[in-house]
Amino acid sequence: MVMTTANTSQRYSEADFTDFEHTGPRTLAGRYMRAYWHPIYVGEDLEPGWAKPVRIMSEDFTLYRGQSGTPHLLAFRCAHRGTQLSTGWVDGDCIRCRYHGWKYDGTGQCVEAPLEAFTPHVGIKSYPVEEYLGLIFAFLGDGEAPPLPRYPRFEGDGLIVCEAAPRACNFFSELENDPGHGPFTHHRPSLPDNVFDLPTELRVEESPFGITWFYKYRDGDLRRERGMPNLRHEMMAPRDPDGGWHFVMRWKVPIDDFEHIGFKTDFLPVTGDEAERHRAARAQWLANGGKIVAPGLVDSILAGDLRLHDVERGPLEVERTHLQDDVTQIGQGALRDRTQEHLGRSDGHVILLRNLWEREMRAFAEGRPLTPWRLPDELGLTTGGRQAQEGSQMYYEKNLGKR
Repeated sequence: MVMTTANTSQRYSEADFTDFEHTGPRTLAGRYMRAYWHPIYVGEDLEPGWAKPVRIMSEDFTLYRGQSGTPHLLAFRCAHRGTQLSTGWVDGDCIRCRYHGWKYDGTGQCVEAPLEAFTPHVGIKSYPVEEYLGLIFAFLGDGEAPPLPRYPRFEGDGLIVCEAAPRACNFFSELENDPGHGPFTHHRPSLPDNVFDLPTELRVEESPFGITWFYKYRDGDLRRERGMPNLRHEMMAPRDPDGGWHFVMRWKVPIDDFEHIGFKTDFLPVTGDEAERHRAARAQWLANGGKIVAPGLVDSILAGDLRLHDVERGPLEVERTHLQDDVTQIGQGALRDRTQEHLGRSDGHVILLRNLWEREMRAFAEGRPLTPWRLPDELGLTTGGRQAQEGSQMYYEKNLGKR
């Protein structure tokens, strides 16, 4: 079956409705993803007067922060001779091309072209951007941008901590990271080998946010929220014995079809001296490498030169959970072949996620309204229950020190 969409001239075959991995500008999944805002950069990493090349969903852009502090997103190349615009320099709230000095404002309008007389008639594409919760968000779709979603739980008094971590696999592999992997991929260090903390019950269901995971353990029930199309929201255990529960939002954004970047905003309900203590500890942690996995470590494990089992029990100076997910998800292949899978009864999340994506992409292609996803009213403890608390305590003792 081949169809022409109601709202565009784009034509799609039946196979496009289950092609979730390819997100280039002309793909169905790419056009669907561009109907939403996405984080593209950590705000504190872009200083006034700096320009950066960014690649999102197989498309290149120029991100710069004007001297006033306002971020702007423009097309990748100068309209004159096509050189990379980010190699130029920021001039006030404009950016000037290094090749022949053409200058563009934040709307993409060329406001100065030395030796030329047609400046008002030349421009490049610009994109709506907003800075929120420590991240720079962009809307890359056609037409007027919808309002940027707001997350009131993150807007109170406290400390916002943001991270961006690339991973060398397709973003949909990360979205399909299911609730059954935790006891094995993130085996609790306190448990003996080949002893696993399995839930007694595990189920998933569609929710106003996307998908809710429900876990039942012998000592209580847990819940985890996954949002459509590419985010999740959760409440995390305290990082230290006197700290409060904190909220985390994560987005999985394609760089291209073979790599994605995970953005995270963490809201800690700490102020004053406590907030300063966390800032100082985080600065030291980042100075020591933070969550950056040692170069070549994942490749060495996947090549069989190292065993993850040994590495994660040794004097490892990287965050274990991140390394474990790197190995398992990159180990599926940068762009995996889903036709070779053998799904079981524990794969309810994978099946439901694919069904929701297919349903929403069909609606988009046919010009029908998309589901108005919204945040859940309340959250339960997530990230594996006892495992989360144990991991948080290890983080605290290593990075913040015992009192």
